Amino acid sequence: MTVTADPGPDRADHDHPPARASAGAARRRRSALHTSTQQARGAHDAVALRTPAHHPARSALCTPAGADVGHPTHPVTPPAAERPGGPWATWSPCTPRQCLPARATTGGLRLARRIPALLTVLAVAALAVPAAALAGARVLDPLLRALHRMVLRGAGVRLVVRGGPLAPPDGRGALVVADHTSWIDVPALGAIGPVTMLAKREVRDWPVIGTLAARTGTLFVHREGLSRLPATVATTAAALRAGAVVGVFPEATTWCGAVGGDYRRAPFQAAIDAGVPVRPVTLAITTPDGRSNTAAAFVGDQSLGDTMVRVLRLPGLVCTVTVGEPIEPGDDDRRALARTARDRVRYRGEPADRASAPVSGAHRHG
Repeated sequence: MTVTADPGPDRADHDHPPARASAGAARRRRSALHTSTQQARGAHDAVALRTPAHHPARSALCTPAGADVGHPTHPVTPPAAERPGGPWATWSPCTPRQCLPARATTGGLRLARRIPALLTVLAVAALAVPAAALAGARVLDPLLRALHRMVLRGAGVRLVVRGGPLAPPDGRGALVVADHTSWIDVPALGAIGPVTMLAKREVRDWPVIGTLAARTGTLFVHREGLSRLPATVATTAAALRAGAVVGVFPEATTWCGAVGGDYRRAPFQAAIDAGVPVRPVTLAITTPDGRSNTAAAFVGDQSLGDTMVRVLRLPGLVCTVTVGEPIEPGDDDRRALARTARDRVRYRGEPADRASAPVSGAHRHG
């Protein structure tokens, strides 16, 4: 808004009334033209590339938690009590139609080259992981890190790691938390692991991947139903006490990255019960020239195959993993610990209502 000096009632209201009226009409015509143009652009944006840099929802990252953010290309996030299934249900407003760029029509040769590469990695994993699991962590852990890096490389994703390692130097376990945008998130964490992932029970039923996940110690949990929470917390706390580095996505589902979901507090209770630190990790997925985009997001009713094909068609992506400083539970309750971890992941450690700029690419990503 531009503020100008008041010309006074005589000059403003009486000097040139016809000219003033003409100017007002011109402003109204320009406003109508602007509105029409914006509507046309909105229609084009439905199929255009959406990135957090351009995405109107990007401003949500600097908005106090709980505030509704209205914008033209992303569904508004309603209060928890008004969400489908109620406040405890797993939910995300993100959909392929609203959040993803148009499906690529190029990259067929990349796709043809990368699919066999990934199938080869999967075949190697299916043969090597069971034997390595029998041999113990000394063999299994480096094998898993190598396999995860091979998955990323085969998909055309370059891994950049800042900070780390994930495990505390004193040998205790740790709860690793990050926002969840893409299937890339899991191999990115695994590549700098070892990490025991907390995963939804449905993953156990995925062909090959589910079997491999079970062999590597993944903790499968039911995401719905309050009655199952105590068992989930107890299982996670036991793994943490045993010295495991447990990875969890506290949003409990994927968001496109232009905005993020609430952090569920149950995993943080496990960290408190086990007396281990929380390790915040920011995952930023960008193009090779550093632009964030949502092409790799795994949202809505997408299948795993569809989201992988989208990535495999791209010229390439860069996944930057930034490992934050550990957060000791101290006297915090799980609500405060979850809020602190979320702020470390998304706002460079500043409270959400004071953050002046989000971490570039952190949301997700776009």
